[in-house]
Amino acid sequence: MVGETMVMLADNLVTNFDVVDLLTTLTDRCVSILGVSAAGLMLAGPDGVLRVIASSSEQMRLLELFELQTEQGPCLECFQTGHAVNHYDLANAVERWPRFTPEALDTGFRSVHALPMHLRDDVIGALNLFHTQPDGIDTDTLHAAQAFADIATIAILQYRATLQSHELMDQLNTALNTRVVIEQAKGIVAERSQVDMEQSFAMLRRHARNNNLRLADVAAAVVRGALNPTALTEG
Repeated sequence: MVGETMVMLADNLVTNFDVVDLLTTLTDRCVSILGVSAAGLMLAGPDGVLRVIASSSEQMRLLELFELQTEQGPCLECFQTGHAVNHYDLANAVERWPRFTPEALDTGFRSVHALPMHLRDDVIGALNLFHTQPDGIDTDTLHAAQAFADIATIAILQYRATLQSHELMDQLNTALNTRVVIEQAKGIVAERSQVDMEQSFAMLRRHARNNNLRLADVAAAVVRGALNPTALTEG
């Protein structure tokens, strides 16, 4: 399964791949294959500011947003230093991250590892892995997760390299703004279909894939009213 995931990520090394869908798939595979409890990914925009771009669950997304709001936590530290951040028992991390740690513990997590998305000195983001048990993530799992992150990094950097500087700014801003539109669409689908946010996101992704559409286009269609949320099925 790890090998299949590597191939899947490598298949996205093509022009016009869907950044949000690729990175969401990466976080999902970290949970389903590597056995971590939750995974999230932050990506830097052209201005160098980190944004939450993908999460394995709504709970994880909210924790990462909290990390950005408090300006402290493993993913930020990893991005700033360019090195992996490992903390095997969050119960002992209050002094290191006094605001983030209590929130992570309240969410149910006990250990965290943040892995850099970088190529040489170019750091573009970080991958967060959480587990509900202390020492819940072993070395082999971390190596596999870093390999996933490395391939995704190469995909993004390769695509960036094909664009002119002004096009790069537009593309990365579009990818980050897409996340905002997707969140709006999730809320609309959740409200109209009476499902939770995770189910609504799954419905949007499934509709996009079943109809060979970009996730961003489906979300935009829902937001502007061109696609009726009731036309999506839970599956």
